[in-house]
Amino acid sequence: MRQLYNKTIDEKIFLEELENGLKVYIMPKRGYTKQFAIFATHFGSNDSKFVVPGEKDVTEVPDGVAHFLEHKMFEEEEGSVFEQFSKLGASANAYTNFTTTAYLFASTENFYDNLKLLVKFVQNPYFTDENVEKEKGIIAQEIRMYQDDPNWRVYFNALEALYHVHPVRKDIAGTIESISKINKEILYKCYNTFYHPENMVLFAVGDIDVDKTIDVIKENVSQKKKLGEIKRIYPDEPLSVYKNQVVQDMQVSIPLFNLGFKDTDVGFGSKNLLKKSLETQICLEMVLGRSSDLYEKLYNEGLIDSTFSFDYGGEIDYGYSIVGGQSKDPYKVRDMILEAIKNPQFLIKEDFERIKKKYVGKFLRTFNSVDSIAYSFINLYMKEINLLDYIDVLYSLTFEDVVKRFEIHLQEQNSVLSVINPIKGQA
Repeated sequence: MRQLYNKTIDEKIFLEELENGLKVYIMPKRGYTKQFAIFATHFGSNDSKFVVPGEKDVTEVPDGVAHFLEHKMFEEEEGSVFEQFSKLGASANAYTNFTTTAYLFASTENFYDNLKLLVKFVQNPYFTDENVEKEKGIIAQEIRMYQDDPNWRVYFNALEALYHVHPVRKDIAGTIESISKINKEILYKCYNTFYHPENMVLFAVGDIDVDKTIDVIKENVSQKKKLGEIKRIYPDEPLSVYKNQVVQDMQVSIPLFNLGFKDTDVGFGSKNLLKKSLETQICLEMVLGRSSDLYEKLYNEGLIDSTFSFDYGGEIDYGYSIVGGQSKDPYKVRDMILEAIKNPQFLIKEDFERIKKKYVGKFLRTFNSVDSIAYSFINLYMKEINLLDYIDVLYSLTFEDVVKRFEIHLQEQNSVLSVINPIKGQA
């Protein structure tokens, strides 16, 4: 067993790689009343085209399979896994995003029993023709719900405008048409490929015993042989944006907008990706944060309100910044932002130092919550980043790094505008 330690924050994580390839990370937090465990696979909505280790042919599956699998995993022949967690006093959940599917629970008692249940149910799929068909109706309802959600649509319309062919432009749940093509054979093939221990990670945190946690996992995990690397196939994405603008009418009272910036500096993970992500977040805060001159100007002119926000989503093979909210004139907001970013001289070193300290505090607060620790760990792990490296990379950032990143990323030619307008004539 290896021990990962960061002296700066005095935090440690234990790592053990099992013979089947599963990596187990355990973070003891003495005195915490809550425990949290998350069992995740590196399989998300982007992974619809791949080559199974040992095969030559390319497998292509319908959009939405990863999300469909997540739904089905909680159903067993004898009933719902949620009920079993509930009887043990735990709260269970799961999520699917572009790169990851994760299953988790939070508990204040019976941690090892809950951990055993987590490990066992994720390794025991139960798919039948009947329960797959039934699930299609449930997921179709979910898809319709999101299609009717203006905030969801303004976001995915922006992604569709940013990307020509990359699967990040597709809805995580797929479409009603794509899920209609899913059957139990497809689910089992994806499960056997991506839910292999070698493609998974288990993270546990709380006032827990490291050795006992490892023993419970070893006793209940499958003893599969290592599978080998899964070849994921993504189309070649051009550097340019697909279209500069997309507009849709929906039931809203005030227009919604997302101004997106496509990242053209991609293709790497680990500390370099972490550094770039932090540079971008700090850059956005300097340009558009509540203490910035631009934010004050937009707010005072009544162009933005409390819904205004921004974020950077950076993965190994793609990345984008999204700025958005409600506005009576999204086009004017866009024009003012694009005009402002033409001149990097408005970036001030004192602002950088202040915001950097803010991010240090924000990161340290992560360790007050086992939930936050676990979510952050998995999110970074899937990008080949160690959570304990975060603070040192953050401390290493310089003002010059952020200015350089600003000049590369926030470019008008990399931008798109997505707008949701009120339906004309609606009351």
